Amino acid sequence: MKSKTLSNIILLVSFIGVLFLAACGSNESSENNEGNQEEKETSNNTEVTMQSEMGEVTIPANPENIIAPYHEDALLALGVTPVAKWAIGNSIQQYLEEDLKDVPKIEWNLPIEQVLSQEPDLLILENAIQNYEGSYEEYSKIAPTYVMSEETTKDWRKQIEVFGEMLGMQDKADQVLNDYDQKVEDASKELSNTIGDESAAIIWVMGDKFYLFEHNRHSAGVLYNELGIKQPALIEELGDATEEWNPISIEKLSELDADHVFLLAEEGQQGVETLKNSSVWQATKAAKNNHVYQINDPSNWTNKGLIASEKTIDDVLQALE
Repeated sequence: MKSKTLSNIILLVSFIGVLFLAACGSNESSENNEGNQEEKETSNNTEVTMQSEMGEVTIPANPENIIAPYHEDALLALGVTPVAKWAIGNSIQQYLEEDLKDVPKIEWNLPIEQVLSQEPDLLILENAIQNYEGSYEEYSKIAPTYVMSEETTKDWRKQIEVFGEMLGMQDKADQVLNDYDQKVEDASKELSNTIGDESAAIIWVMGDKFYLFEHNRHSAGVLYNELGIKQPALIEELGDATEEWNPISIEKLSELDADHVFLLAEEGQQGVETLKNSSVWQATKAAKNNHVYQINDPSNWTNKGLIASEKTIDDVLQALE
């Protein structure tokens, strides 16, 4: 009798143990499922509806073939490679080629046939949509089409924020913007030690013509507004940049009292030789002190974007070290 009772107790204990292990396994499985669900919800696995310049647009989950002509800088800053890159004929944004060398070109005005050939699942267009070959309705039939506001089109920081929201990458957007701000702060401290309150100017050489950057033209905003480099008097006199950008004569350049000059000129530009042979130019402060720095790739200097600005900062620091 005692033996039978003992056997029953052992069986009961064993049965309880099996139930306990099953319950533990069930809880563990439930916890794992909850963890996977949470991970899934924090990634961009759902559609996002956003307000664009042309009304509400539903952004697909995890778009892979994105076209954002002329704003590839913002996509690359977030670690996203577009399916096609902006071009005008053979002209491209050269400073992005390290990341885009294998990406096919698409003409700046987005011909419908070229867009169709890339099979995009998301188009991101500038505010001035009338400049494109196709209409908004035509592009929308190809893929969801987000048209940026005028503010977003002009402000690369805003682009990164909007693209981050669009692609479920808000944390990445915050990170790259914070990293950039830290780069600006570090560079500003370094420059305060190297050039102090000395001034600088930017001149772009195209053929035998010279274009002086106003304080807010392209990369000039990085120098004057972010790095805090002093503007020469002639730059202050120019005022804000306008759509029409006229070349400046060598005689007018003689008034440029900048301590340093960044000369943007690809190899072979005639204007470089013209300046070397000009007694008027050679008499300027920067030329006399050998403080003219030729930059052979002007592409990041003549664009606005996080990557463009980072490369411009690197160019400045390297030239002035």
